Amino acid sequence: MTVLRNVEHPPSLAQRLNWLRAGVLGANDGIVSVAAVVVGVAAASAGHAALLTAGLAALVGGAISMALGEYVSVSSQRDSERAYIARGELELAPEDVVSPWHAAFASAAAFTAGGILPLLSVLLVPQPWKVFVTFVVVLGALAAAGWTAARIGESPWLRSTTRVVVGGALALAVTFGLGSLLGVTGVV
Repeated sequence: MTVLRNVEHPPSLAQRLNWLRAGVLGANDGIVSVAAVVVGVAAASAGHAALLTAGLAALVGGAISMALGEYVSVSSQRDSERAYIARGELELAPEDVVSPWHAAFASAAAFTAGGILPLLSVLLVPQPWKVFVTFVVVLGALAAAGWTAARIGESPWLRSTTRVVVGGALALAVTFGLGSLLGVTGVV
């Protein structure tokens, strides 16, 4: 029997990393998901009402989806931890057992905070600058999120920042291309 022990980390590290993971995932997903939707819709020459509707639907649906996904995922992890503890194969302090509610809340709040940035930028900036400013805001927000996550997690900032910025730029480029290709006739 393998005995896993939590002796290398302070008691609060598991919860800190749980919040960090959920928060980073939620913020990045909120920024990229909502930005991809509104940039794609804006590229299709949709009007203000369509941008608002699509952006709000992406924001609310995404936040709920992230919260539910985190809750289910972390609940499964918590159940496994408790089973290992009950069999004596894992020793964790009670505060180190992950909380699905904390992860769900962190993810939904972070998704919403991240998703508001591209939604506001595409709605508040006048044409013809909507898409350009949204790209700049989104890539700046992703860079800040990558840097912050690296700092909190005590990992190399350049790697963390680069992967989220490149991934976000790719998502925006693809959805902008699709929106332009499938563009509709309408008032912008």
